[in-house]
Amino acid sequence: FIRKGLTATEAGNSRDALAKSLYGRLFLWVVAKINESLNISKGDEKFIGILDIAGFEIFETNTFEQLCINFTNERLQQFFNLHMFFLEQEEYRRENIEWNPVNFGVDSQATIDLIQKRP
Repeated sequence: FIRKGLTATEAGNSRDALAKSLYGRLFLWVVAKINESLNISKGDEKFIGILDIAGFEIFETNTFEQLCINFTNERLQQFFNLHMFFLEQEEYRRENIEWNPVNFGVDSQATIDLIQKRP
């Protein structure tokens, strides 16, 4: 073993770098297993598209960080849609206000649940 004394900040940074590396490798392993189970052909691998506010994010190689960003964006969009559209329209119904209902897009709660909930 090699030992090196670190400050609390340095040790924390090392821990964070290790965790990021492990999660990144785990993400690539999960993508590989999904591709394997779907019989994805060579050249189409390493792609998981998560719908976010601006649409599908398509990169040559998706990373764990991009998955986290898209997942967070999607949760924020769902929160916004619920509070700004759905609940407001429910209020209009309760108050018998006439209006043209707004279609606020695809509800991607199923995608959020797929990532967020336990199997």
